[in-house]
Amino acid sequence: MNELRQNVKKNPHSPRFVAIAKTVDKDTTLEVHLALAEVKKTATAKFVESVDLAVKLGIDPKKGDQNVRGITNLPHGTGKVRKVAVLAKGDLAAQAEEAGADTVGADDLIAKIQAGFRDFDVLLATEEMAPQIGKIGRILGPRTPNKRNGTVTNNVATAVKEIKGATRVEYRADKAGIVHMSIGKVSFTDEQLLENFKAGLGALIKAKPASAKGKYVRSITVSATMGPGIPIDTNTASKLAG
Repeated sequence: MNELRQNVKKNPHSPRFVAIAKTVDKDTTLEVHLALAEVKKTATAKFVESVDLAVKLGIDPKKGDQNVRGITNLPHGTGKVRKVAVLAKGDLAAQAEEAGADTVGADDLIAKIQAGFRDFDVLLATEEMAPQIGKIGRILGPRTPNKRNGTVTNNVATAVKEIKGATRVEYRADKAGIVHMSIGKVSFTDEQLLENFKAGLGALIKAKPASAKGKYVRSITVSATMGPGIPIDTNTASKLAG
């Protein structure tokens, strides 16, 4: 029994993943277009996998002035369908509904969330409703609206359209200084994935904290949802992203 448990720990991936991983040279970095082509080859799951970008940044996430976080728009979107709820009143509530928000409300929506409603991927709030967010902050956790990531805004119509159209993506460095971002689906064309990659990495480069020292973009990998990471040459990728 102990031996069986050890084998489970040593082999956390499926035989399919292990076989695919053997075809990837993790010690050799590729140019972006070659890496994206390789990702498509590794996408053998029985569903249309996403293409995920992971960037290790030269920052200290423990320092508040080096917290890389924000939003950006991908020219071809992520290919994901997202449900949007909006905390708004009056004209802004009407604008949110017209833009295609799945759920719109004010105090009634807050009460609904407090009662367990979670049928949304993103929650937006107008500035008028911002003082009420504290009532549900603990419940929502990372999905709590805030100005920094653009989810507290009076431009709700644009925000709803961008999120519903899957063109807007939020990024945030984790405790290890790594940013994960979906940049499309393996069904996208090579050109679409390349343009989304440039937009995503470009946003991270522009978000470089002034206090960050040394090399900023430490490593870059792309992968399919169920596939291994494909390493990318950071120098050529950074130049490509501008």
